[in-house]
Amino acid sequence: MPHDLPLFTDLLILLLASIPIAFICHRLRLPVIVGFMITGVMIGPSALGFIKDAHAIESMAEIGVALLLFTIGLEFSLQRLMEMKRLVLGGGGLQVVFTILIVVAVEKLAGRPTNQAVFFGFLFALSSTAIVLKSYMDRMEIDTIYGRASVGILLFQDLCIVPMMLLVPMLSGQQGASAANIALTLGKAAAVIAGIVFTARTVVPFLLFHIVRLRSPEVFIIFVVLVSLGAAWLTSHFGLSMALGAFIAGLVLSESEYSHQIVSDILPFRDVFNSIFFMSIGMLLSPGSLARNLSVVMVWLAAVIIGKAAIVAVVIRLLQYPLRVAVTVGLGLAQVGEFSFVLAKMGVAQNILSQNDYQLFLAASILSMIATPFLINAAPKIGFALQSLFNQRHLRLDDVAEQTGAAHGLNHHVIVVGYGINGRNLTKVLHRLGIQYLVLELNAETVRAARAQGVPIQYGDAGRQLALQHAGAPQAAIMVLAISDPVMTRHAVALAREMNPDLHIIVRTRYMSEVAGLFDLGASEVVPEEFETSVEIFSRVLRQYGVSRNVIEREVEEIRKEGYGMLRSTSLPLVEMNRLAEAFAETSTETVFIGDDSPSVGRTLKELDLRNRTGATATAIVRNGNMEINPGPEFKIEADDILVLIGRPGQIGSAAEYVREGKAVPQATGKLQLMRISNMSATPPGPLNSSE
Repeated sequence: MPHDLPLFTDLLILLLASIPIAFICHRLRLPVIVGFMITGVMIGPSALGFIKDAHAIESMAEIGVALLLFTIGLEFSLQRLMEMKRLVLGGGGLQVVFTILIVVAVEKLAGRPTNQAVFFGFLFALSSTAIVLKSYMDRMEIDTIYGRASVGILLFQDLCIVPMMLLVPMLSGQQGASAANIALTLGKAAAVIAGIVFTARTVVPFLLFHIVRLRSPEVFIIFVVLVSLGAAWLTSHFGLSMALGAFIAGLVLSESEYSHQIVSDILPFRDVFNSIFFMSIGMLLSPGSLARNLSVVMVWLAAVIIGKAAIVAVVIRLLQYPLRVAVTVGLGLAQVGEFSFVLAKMGVAQNILSQNDYQLFLAASILSMIATPFLINAAPKIGFALQSLFNQRHLRLDDVAEQTGAAHGLNHHVIVVGYGINGRNLTKVLHRLGIQYLVLELNAETVRAARAQGVPIQYGDAGRQLALQHAGAPQAAIMVLAISDPVMTRHAVALAREMNPDLHIIVRTRYMSEVAGLFDLGASEVVPEEFETSVEIFSRVLRQYGVSRNVIEREVEEIRKEGYGMLRSTSLPLVEMNRLAEAFAETSTETVFIGDDSPSVGRTLKELDLRNRTGATATAIVRNGNMEINPGPEFKIEADDILVLIGRPGQIGSAAEYVREGKAVPQATGKLQLMRISNMSATPPGPLNSSE
């Protein structure tokens, strides 16, 4: 008799339906998130009805959201979160308050009672953490300035879920929602967060250390999943969102030495359950209800997108970010959050929200979620277009004087765009070498802190011509873009090249796919992080195996030529590098021990004249454990010295015999000890071989 496994059947249907939809979206260049949500609409209870009960699917979907926020937390750090406190508290707080107040005003004008108006404010104040962050991760923009701003506001929204849920009974007129009860619940929530942080920083690292010692990947993965879902369950149990607990756990574990391994192990689970989450969102939409109320739903949808985008943009502008960043963040957060569905259900249960309003709200909210990936994709272009249209001047810091012409005194200087780790390291070197430079940075707090330390830095958006003009781009020699904002980077390169055709523009980018486009826009050099990281890794591996430096350099050049031959180097032309590689291939390095009976003892390198007599060159001499690099012609040879020779194998052999016999011969034979350092073959390191 076959077993009745409805959940198993539903999972198979979800996976079976999602693959062709995802394939179609890929061919049409549509975001895969949209494909998953459309899949949910099609197979959900209100459409084809393949999935009869979506409650079990929703439970698995929450696991996906928790794992998503856990991995995002792993890629952050507590230090970065503290640097974002202005965005979290200032940006998030203003956004939530402004949204609630504006929605209340609009709903009161529409004739709704105050309690319903406030409740609608709660619903529309929240945005979708899962969809926004997944979209930014897919676009590799989570670390951009607008990505960080979105994360900060979303975190504050998650913190607001508890007080909103506590206030729903008060809005409905029910008892049990006194100020004392609210304070007690909030206190419990704060205690839970503190407990998660304490446990993750003390107990979890201790357990992780011992679990790693077991050398069992299965136990390691189980423990990681337990930590992430356990933290999510705790926060959910005490009224907070699951996403917040998982994010905090990941945030604290990001400081662990095992964080990279945790991310790689958790990714498969996250992606599967996350896909289920997006499909579960689509299942909530009723196509029939949407068709019957299409005009009203479209009005609600337009109000949500335009209203939230405008409110968020105003808040970001108040925090002194450029207009393009404000518009980008606003359009990214212009949707209703998944936790609003939970609040909506509570509102229906407590008679704050009617069934008709509930259906309209669901339809408009889900459509806003489906539109989110498209809005995020178009947001940077819209932001730049609006910024150019309004042609507004930069907002300046309150404590910074007028900056017009601030860089006019500089000439032939370096413009450093971005004061992150790459920008800071570069400016330290420039400062030590006495090279003039100026930094452009968009983070107001970073500008204040750097100015206090005496760094020549100004607040400005390198994607705007006015900012580059103030930085002295027409007079500059070099501009280095060390930021994680691909859209702004492309605009800055194009503008700078137009302003100064002779400017040498060096661009740091994260991925190889962006290299060709940056060169087309006018970049002089492009450094893709993922490629250079791979080069550095294999270089270190070869060094560990004792491969000589010239061989490593040859292999690096070959890999670079194969990997991205479009990168132009101003140091040596390609033909010359090829000739160097051929020369290196014929070169070997040996060490020669000078015995007591060697006729070279007491003679200088000038007297030996190795180069003219044998073709080999002494590049270094080791004496009593100390190495003399590139010794001069008057350097006198002593017994027990070790000569480091470079040349072709036959030349080195001839040099060895010459040192022993006092005359050059074709090959090395005799009593001298030859100690091989390395040649073109990559052999594992070991004791140096010597021969009599």
